Amino acid sequence: MDTVQTAVPPLAALRCWVQGRRIYLEINARRSVSFPASKYAALADASQAELENIQLHGAGRTIQWKSLDEEVSVDDVAHGRFFHTPKAVVAHAG
Repeated sequence: MDTVQTAVPPLAALRCWVQGRRIYLEINARRSVSFPASKYAALADASQAELENIQLHGAGRTIQWKSLDEEVSVDDVAHGRFFHTPKAVVAHAG
């Protein structure tokens, strides 16, 4: 018997905000998640003003701090996966 698996789309946030040094995401009417800025080096060292300059992108699938070059997947945060997602890969000429 074959089983068919359907791909589950990544989670998206409806809104995001910062309170103190914590980032909050509203996933849907019944689910919100949050994480401390200290989970990411760029956010941990950011000023409060830089931290609060947060935006949703990609239909709510990522949160972004342009001035800090930090982009975080909403799906990763919702599943407890915390790692830097670079916006661009820089190639070094050899």
